[in-house]
Amino acid sequence: MTSMGLVWSNLGKRKLRTALTALSIVVAFLLYGYLSAIKAALDGGNFGAGGADRLIVRNRLSITQPIPGTYERRIAMIPGVITVTHASWFGGIYQDAKNFFAQLAVVPEDYLRVYKEDLLPQDEKKAWFSTKNGAVVGRTLAEKYGWKLGDHIPLKATVWVKADGSIIWDFTLVGIYDGASPGIDTSRFLFRDDYFDDSRFWDKGKVLWYIVEVNPANALDVSRRIDKEFADSSIETKTESEGAFNQGFAKQVGDIGAIMLGVLGPVFLTIVLIAANTMRQSVRERTAELGTLKAIGFRDGRIIGLVLAESCFLAGLGGGLGLGIAWLLISAGDPTRGGLPLFHLPTLDLLKGVALVGALGALTGIIPATQAMRIQVAEALRRT
Repeated sequence: MTSMGLVWSNLGKRKLRTALTALSIVVAFLLYGYLSAIKAALDGGNFGAGGADRLIVRNRLSITQPIPGTYERRIAMIPGVITVTHASWFGGIYQDAKNFFAQLAVVPEDYLRVYKEDLLPQDEKKAWFSTKNGAVVGRTLAEKYGWKLGDHIPLKATVWVKADGSIIWDFTLVGIYDGASPGIDTSRFLFRDDYFDDSRFWDKGKVLWYIVEVNPANALDVSRRIDKEFADSSIETKTESEGAFNQGFAKQVGDIGAIMLGVLGPVFLTIVLIAANTMRQSVRERTAELGTLKAIGFRDGRIIGLVLAESCFLAGLGGGLGLGIAWLLISAGDPTRGGLPLFHLPTLDLLKGVALVGALGALTGIIPATQAMRIQVAEALRRT
């Protein structure tokens, strides 16, 4: 019989125990995959994945505090700045408060110049530029709500009351954009900043953040120059990469990394203990068999290899199934139907999962393997 045949035979001797251990590993790695996808979606945020060539300039005190619109001209004059535009978070409700999606007031021409990955047909660009209450939405959002060009979309304001006291903002859908690649967020609702600024009751002339296009190699230097420019102003700024800005929004929900560690840490510790105990019992039950293998010429190294192969095979079977099921479920799309537009399992996290499978196999097998190596032939045969 081959070594693999021995491993398979040993795992099959206690089928129920093996199946339950493998199932617990499946659940652990399924949970790992889903939490990784949620973290990736929240890190990406609802503002795009975070380009390396874009900086975000916001109020130093808080993301929610506005900054003067007059800062844009001063930022544009700073060496290293290619393009600068601004955006403001709207936070309205469409039909029901559960229908969450990002709504941003932007300058259409500048926004499309900076976010080149958002692809909008030329005729729809012209319509947006010429329609003051015109709005553009991503393909994902349009398909979710069944919107089509020409539809009137009312949003109920939660913060931005109109100058006439109304809280209903009416928009005309004039464009639907697509992403240049599969990882681009196509669930945003974009409308014109001049309509927003002219119609709102308060904070006219202010914005929530500036988006600055730079050469990635100069990003750190430019961010320092910008903050230095406003260091003595009544409203100081904080400039950071777009990725860091997006993560700041995500951390308003909570520290996702800490949450993952808090959930997965105890789960994986429990799985290690369960799998290690399974392997330990298996070795103890096969003391006579292992002694016989030693008696017919199996060296200690091969005995260790057999036990480690058994633990790694069990971990690989459960972990592989767990990661595979997670990948299939995550590939089906955002389970919140819009709340996590960039819901996906990153390749790096998938590779980390594979590494965890290997580590689990080694950790759960090393002590039982050492135990098997120390079996004395005479004692094992005497028990037989």
